[in-house]
Amino acid sequence: MAVLAPAARRPALQGVVEKLWHRRPLRVQLLIIFVVIDFIAALVAGSVTILKARTSTSVEIAASMELAELLVGEAVNLMQQEVPAERFLGDLSSQLRLVRHVRIGVKDAAGNPLAVRPPGGAADGLRSDERTPAPAWFAALIAAPVETRNVPVIVNRAPIGSVEIVSEPKDEIAEVWENTVALAAVALLLNLAVVAFLYLLFGRVLDPLTGVAAGLADLERARYQVRLPRPQPHELAAITDRFNALAEALEATRAENLRLNHRIITAQDDERRRTALDLHDEVGPSLFGLKANAASIASAAGELPEGIGRNVRDRARDMLAIIEHVQSINRSLLNRLRPMALGHVPLQDVLSELVRERAQQHPQLVFSFKPATLQRSYGDSIDLTVYRCIQESLTNAIRHAQAKHIGIDLGEAVAADAKAERDSARHLKLTVRDDGLGIDSRTPIGFGISGMQERVQALGGHYTVEGASGRGTCVQIAIPVGGATSAA
Repeated sequence: MAVLAPAARRPALQGVVEKLWHRRPLRVQLLIIFVVIDFIAALVAGSVTILKARTSTSVEIAASMELAELLVGEAVNLMQQEVPAERFLGDLSSQLRLVRHVRIGVKDAAGNPLAVRPPGGAADGLRSDERTPAPAWFAALIAAPVETRNVPVIVNRAPIGSVEIVSEPKDEIAEVWENTVALAAVALLLNLAVVAFLYLLFGRVLDPLTGVAAGLADLERARYQVRLPRPQPHELAAITDRFNALAEALEATRAENLRLNHRIITAQDDERRRTALDLHDEVGPSLFGLKANAASIASAAGELPEGIGRNVRDRARDMLAIIEHVQSINRSLLNRLRPMALGHVPLQDVLSELVRERAQQHPQLVFSFKPATLQRSYGDSIDLTVYRCIQESLTNAIRHAQAKHIGIDLGEAVAADAKAERDSARHLKLTVRDDGLGIDSRTPIGFGISGMQERVQALGGHYTVEGASGRGTCVQIAIPVGGATSAA
């Protein structure tokens, strides 16, 4: 059979310790330490009790043997002058019946037993056989070696028999066992009460640490407005103070980042809007002029000789084709930079037109757009963000999801958290859901989704993508459109 080396056994031992100890809650660990210490104290107390009981039992048995021997001598001296010898031995056993912890046997001169008294005397009127007998292991720990003494009985200088005195500690051991059981029961009940009290006490003392753990979980979920109450213990109060200071710093940093990101997004949108206006107002008319001139040249070519006119018309048609291609590129750039209808047409109409275009381009899919009552505009940045999110979500669903139905829900809602309600903030909530293949959790996030996340988070909103393989995908977006964010 193979034997593991110490180096190989160490990881297994560490795994057992990790499972049995380190994964336990701190309150349970403290209770385990207390129970272990209490168990060691119980072992020490039990050992001391057994040693003391063994010593006292030995002393008690020795005293009972001395007393029995003395009583036998006194009984012989008192009875030998009043009772005939043949009756003396028969009555001797009954005269010594009150002696405890010994067994007395009377023998005649020939060594034959005349009478044997039942084992052990009684304590306080209770016979030894009426006590609960102690277990064998306890009796073995307490009992002293059995001692035997023979006392000769001499009447008128003639030996008429003997008395055998044998130590019998059963009743003493039974008495010690009863006392030990009673003491152990009281100690057990007391310790159970102490453990229950400590469980409640540790829970109350360690409750601030549980609050710190919950607060850290909130910070991990970017809920930086969380604050912890200050507990009474100085050490725990210092921890909560540092936690609250950290949460305040993170909240301030997040607010500053949101402001900076909002400025960046606004600057980008402004630059795109100016670029789009330049393309629309400068490049568009120039291309239209080129196209008109090319058409005019093609018309004037009819007045030229046949060979030259045909060449001029061919070049004019080539110019027209190039100009139309450039116009198509210009329109595509305008659409990518910023839909020109935003800000001029109500947002709901712009989005409806976007969904309608996608439905015309992909008639095999069913599109449903359910907008609630929306404002005409929520500002250039928010309008463009919502437009881009719907555009990107529809593109992903069409290209990758293999869906049959795509639903878009858009509307305003009051924020659920208390702080937002105090600020009277409203959220513009967008949900795009399809019944396609779904998203695998291991699939890396693409540039389109990461770009939407950045835009939404820059506006102080939340962007989540949920989906399971074969169960479709759901994109949820919430952008604040009231309170402090709207004012910014």
